[in-house]
Amino acid sequence: MAAYSLLVVLCVGSLIHAGDFSFGRNPWRNLVTTAGELSQPSFLNLWFGDQHLEYKSDDGRVLRVEDQRAVEARFLKGLGVAVWTTLKIATLGSLLAALLGAPLGFLSARNMHAPKPLSWIARGILDIARSIHSLVFGLLIVGIVGLGPMAGILAIALHSMGTWGKLYAESIETLDMRPIEAVRATGASPAQVFLFAVWPALLPNFLSNHLYIWEYNIRDSTVLGLIGAGGLGLLVSEAVSLFQWGRLATILMVIVLLVVAFDALSRKIRAAVL
Repeated sequence: MAAYSLLVVLCVGSLIHAGDFSFGRNPWRNLVTTAGELSQPSFLNLWFGDQHLEYKSDDGRVLRVEDQRAVEARFLKGLGVAVWTTLKIATLGSLLAALLGAPLGFLSARNMHAPKPLSWIARGILDIARSIHSLVFGLLIVGIVGLGPMAGILAIALHSMGTWGKLYAESIETLDMRPIEAVRATGASPAQVFLFAVWPALLPNFLSNHLYIWEYNIRDSTVLGLIGAGGLGLLVSEAVSLFQWGRLATILMVIVLLVVAFDALSRKIRAAVL
């Protein structure tokens, strides 16, 4: 606790010394302005938008006429496609992370007594995967496989593999080894020991951890669109770059509803299975 307190003091002191311990000019006014702009989500235009909105030049000439309701309907259709893309990235990325992390977690669990070289290699891979953010993985993978959801899936998988494998290894290390040793004493092969002793005991934790990582990746995958993986992140990037705060508000509301809905679904799954 004393070491942590000292670290906090050093961090604050460093910020003050560098002149970065500041919230900028007029933070409250900026906060009120931003809140006001975000309080008018664009989806309201679907019912209340101007169906004959005119865009005029400085000299009063009408440049074009826009039906805000039709424009918003097209945007919301694209938003639905982006939500589905984000779900695909999070779902397939989480599944791939489980497939990659499970054997590494098994090898790194101390009570499984894997050969030390394999155990060290597995722990090293999991540590490296956790250390590199999915956004960094995404930047690297986009350069390899190109833009699109596949880059997001691989980025999610490589980063989550580290977390998934660590949680899996910790679950294995908390197992009661007596039933496992009893199965092993019957002359069962390592595969049989895993299938009949380890796996049944691990299944509840396996499911709980997977749901947690899946839920986290739904949030994380919304960021990967910023680097070209598609989905909601791409729409967020476009809205911010074009200063379309109403559309940004609509997108953020969808992200929040998506996470809340998945959290409620995962709770029901845990309650039904665990």
